[in-house]
Amino acid sequence: MVKEVERAGLPVVHVCTVTPISMTVGANRIVPAIAIPHPLGNPALEPKDEKALRRKLVEKALTALETEVDGQTVFDD
Repeated sequence: MVKEVERAGLPVVHVCTVTPISMTVGANRIVPAIAIPHPLGNPALEPKDEKALRRKLVEKALTALETEVDGQTVFDD
């Protein structure tokens, strides 16, 4: 699905916990998520800290979305 949306001209960011799977399906912009049971957060953190963690992940995904790529790129820290 990711490849088809990109073929239509819309950039896509694949936020995932297992980056090799994203590589296998052909995603071009890959942002590693936090953990398998909680990909977009960490319930063990205080609410303020979890909000900061989520904001950082969203900002990384937006940066990936704005970035021109030539092939698969993992946007790690």
